Amino acid sequence: MLARDWYYNQRRQLGLDSAVASIYDRHDDSDIRARAALTMLGVQSGWRVADIGCGNGVLAVEAALMGAEVDAIDISPAMLALANIQARDRKVAVRTQPAGMLSFAYQPNSYDLIVSEFTLHHLPDFWKAVALARIHAALKPGANFYLRDIVFVSMPDGVDRDVEAWADFSIKNHDFERESVVTHMRDEYSTFGWVIERLLTDVGFTLESVDYHAPLHGTYLLRKPKPDHQQS
Repeated sequence: MLARDWYYNQRRQLGLDSAVASIYDRHDDSDIRARAALTMLGVQSGWRVADIGCGNGVLAVEAALMGAEVDAIDISPAMLALANIQARDRKVAVRTQPAGMLSFAYQPNSYDLIVSEFTLHHLPDFWKAVALARIHAALKPGANFYLRDIVFVSMPDGVDRDVEAWADFSIKNHDFERESVVTHMRDEYSTFGWVIERLLTDVGFTLESVDYHAPLHGTYLLRKPKPDHQQS
């Protein structure tokens, strides 16, 4: 899609420098968790896989180690540099692409799996829908989209209470500073889980499973339906 003067500028968001990128080395077991997720998703040798918002590239590299042809996509040059280092150190090839959900290049109906973790909340809801429609178009019929993000599970009247609980949980369990929680609430675009679900199904996905866990985290497994004449 060509950018126009009214098109949302993804580069307004945080995370474009190496100082921010360094926080992605925080979890030493990230490769184990990525491999478990990819195994659950049934990744096979020869699959075309995209990781949009790939961060330091751990999941993309694990998919490549499983024999997939992988596009590691991120808006941040610093993140892509880390992804290239990961791939070089693990002796696999991944294609890096400096883009986001609204700008990644794709051929329609070409991916066997798309993964995106903690990226969608950078977009306002209108642009979330645009991004999800692009991801839907990029997938092969019958292929899966695995989405994890920061979402609000409550209804609007519970926001004050739940935000405080989320801040306390994040500080105690993830070593985040309160300012980072405040910044997320003020400057980023997390939305309600029921909004995400509606956006996903309205662009054409079948919601295979949803899991709301670890206060205000949501995990969604989606499938792009096959046309009726292809159904088995």
